[in-house]
Amino acid sequence: MPKVLSIYKKLDELRKRYYKSAAGKEELLTLISEAEVGEQVYNSNAIENSTLTLDETEKILLKIDLDRYISERELFEARNLAEVLSYIDKKSESRPLTPELILFFHKILLSHIRDDIAGRFRQGNEFVRVGSYIAPAPWEIEKQVTDMITGYMAEPTLSIIKRIAAFHLEFEHIHPFIDGNGRIGRVLNNFLLIKEGYVPINIKFIDRDQYYDAFREYDRNGKTGIMEEIVGKALTDSYHKRLAYLEGKEIMTLNEYSRRMKISHSNLINKAKRQTIEAFMEKGIWKIGM
Repeated sequence: MPKVLSIYKKLDELRKRYYKSAAGKEELLTLISEAEVGEQVYNSNAIENSTLTLDETEKILLKIDLDRYISERELFEARNLAEVLSYIDKKSESRPLTPELILFFHKILLSHIRDDIAGRFRQGNEFVRVGSYIAPAPWEIEKQVTDMITGYMAEPTLSIIKRIAAFHLEFEHIHPFIDGNGRIGRVLNNFLLIKEGYVPINIKFIDRDQYYDAFREYDRNGKTGIMEEIVGKALTDSYHKRLAYLEGKEIMTLNEYSRRMKISHSNLINKAKRQTIEAFMEKGIWKIGM
């Protein structure tokens, strides 16, 4: 918990710096957001066992032919998720979160993949199991989703980290869809963050083990600590990246920074992972603004 508390304090400072440095730089912010789409799509799909690399994902989004055969499903998983991310980047501030909007996102996500279940919650006898956990019955879903949204909206003064972590865990606990729950859940994280004036986060494939641990912790005892740490670090990472560009810093790899500053590279990597220095990960490489 001390780690999470320190992130709460740091986040307020980063957010203030961000708003101050972002004034009049809308075009740069748009470029940063657009450049992140490929990474967002790659990481979210990789968590769900997609075989696409980051390079292949970006080629698909740019409509460049790949050097190997990929399934039609993986092709549409990349394109559809990118479409949802583009939508929330433009519309989050003006759209309220409703069950209907969640279904709208799901319809886009599974279009041309599973049109028979796209845009609807589980129904009838469509039960799902994740590991040893069995999700709520289909007839309970609509009420639980509505209650989840109401619960999120009812605590506006609570830390955004706690709110997003709890919302994400509860959404995945409900598991309202036959397919696409993880990707929609991560989309909703960013929809809510952008809506409330924060920057989007990118939960990375390399953190998948800790990410799954967060769900196990929640299913066992209802605790949200691991997910709070994940969300908090992802938020500070996102602010560090944007501030490095917005404040006009020289951006370099941590490897280069360690040589210039004569600091142990492994020590810097450990600090970057803990987000105790203003480092950020971009395309799988740790970088920092100097």
